[in-house]
Amino acid sequence: MKNLVIVESPAKAKTIESYLGKDFIVKSSYGHVRDLVSGNKAIDVDNAFQPTYEVTEDKKKVVAELKKLAKNAEMVWLATDEDREGEAISWHLMEALKLTDDKIKRIVFSEITKPAILKAIENPRKVDYNLVNAQQARRVLDRLVGFELSPVLWKKVKPSLSAGRVQSVTVRILVEREREILGFTSTSSYRVVAEFTTDGKKFKAQLGKRFDSQKEAEAFLKKCQTANFSIDKLEKKPAKKSPAAPFTTSTLQQEAGRKLGYPVGVTMSIAQKLYESGKITYMRTDSVNLSDTALEAAEKEI
Repeated sequence: MKNLVIVESPAKAKTIESYLGKDFIVKSSYGHVRDLVSGNKAIDVDNAFQPTYEVTEDKKKVVAELKKLAKNAEMVWLATDEDREGEAISWHLMEALKLTDDKIKRIVFSEITKPAILKAIENPRKVDYNLVNAQQARRVLDRLVGFELSPVLWKKVKPSLSAGRVQSVTVRILVEREREILGFTSTSSYRVVAEFTTDGKKFKAQLGKRFDSQKEAEAFLKKCQTANFSIDKLEKKPAKKSPAAPFTTSTLQQEAGRKLGYPVGVTMSIAQKLYESGKITYMRTDSVNLSDTALEAAEKEI
């Protein structure tokens, strides 16, 4: 076997294998293969927060199979996702399978189409340790914060609750905002909207100021009863309306929630399946750029 390609999900593996041909075998790691060891010995706080990892119980069989295949392959292509989690999975695979730099090539793609996969194969790189370290810092913080805060939460609030790097800070923001809301003194104001008819057409206009009391607003309306109104100026301008930008992770979740009532988990699960079957680009992104392939396909369709 010449080439072993390792991706994260089995659904993706089948699609990619069909694009690459007989010299490539594509296998899945089924997500992360290693994690921090259990207990408080996972992170050596006194030694630059050095983490200790182990192959998780449910991945020992997967790792053994990948190790066997990697040993017989001339080149191992690490094709995990192009975010920091994906980069970390590639690094963990290197460590778990004992792969040397000269035996691996790291490839990334944002869409599962034949041109994108072939282009990725033509442009391999090395593992990006900045992304790997960013993910490690996140994982270490998760463990340290969780270990410190969760017992306090169980004691003070309720057993089995979890506290973490993100949710603890989020709860604090919510509490502070709620306190602001509770301490806010609300005031009322009144606006006046008129409906005019001219040449059989109706349109609305709003007064440019607001009144502090209902009495003031009503007094103003009484003054208007005998008044005549005219249109001072009418301008016609060409308008340009741009289409909405392509979805980012957050705008996808917002629209799915607003229009379909989907919780975040459901949205991301559906997006993952669509991505794996080559229907959409990678869904964990802040980029609104479109690839040349997508632009050319849209132009051709139009």
